[in-house]
Amino acid sequence: MTIRDVADLGTILSIWAHPDDESYLSGGVMTAAVAAGSRVVCVTATKGEAGGPGAPAETAIVRDAELMACLAELGVGEHHWLGYPDGGCADVDPETAIAQVSAILTDVAPDAVLTFGPDGYTDHPDHRAVSGWVTEALARAGHLARLHYVTGTADWFAEFRPAFAALGLPDSLPPVWPADQLSIEVVLDEVALDRKIAGLAAQPSQTAATRALWGDDIFRRSQSVERYRSAAR
Repeated sequence: MTIRDVADLGTILSIWAHPDDESYLSGGVMTAAVAAGSRVVCVTATKGEAGGPGAPAETAIVRDAELMACLAELGVGEHHWLGYPDGGCADVDPETAIAQVSAILTDVAPDAVLTFGPDGYTDHPDHRAVSGWVTEALARAGHLARLHYVTGTADWFAEFRPAFAALGLPDSLPPVWPADQLSIEVVLDEVALDRKIAGLAAQPSQTAATRALWGDDIFRRSQSVERYRSAAR
């Protein structure tokens, strides 16, 4: 069954590696869920300090502030940092990270958990590490929450292939999944899409260049649907 109404997801725990992952990949679902009255909690593993032109310490401050501004636009009031180094998640002791995630799971008691699949979506080592921590934490806890991995579809990627190529992404990224095997497919209404775009705009160090390269129309259309597959599949 494919969930299309965010209200059916219940309490959402959204776990990502870097500031901006959450807005690109789950910003629409999160803001629509908040508007529907659901509890939404966001977790970020690193401050993205390696992803900017300045010194890491300065970039971390910028991206921290940008993420808080983004979450405010989305209406998400609960956030946790895991505190790991950008680009270094694969080197973190997995038991320590799994314990942190497990503690958050116990505290939040989510119905749905959103994160990367084992492929990491863009094959980033941090993304793949986060996927592994979350998947293992849920498995050990025997938690009833449904785990969903972010994905795309072949049609979606075909439409935006030139845009992704302009960013230097290879044809194998991001991963795609058959449309009839999705666990979540949410087409954002104008209100939710406006909020998602505002959240992305609140992180200009990560989004402004892509938006300028693609143009507002392509950028907006590329963000209008969010899709996931079940980890149980």
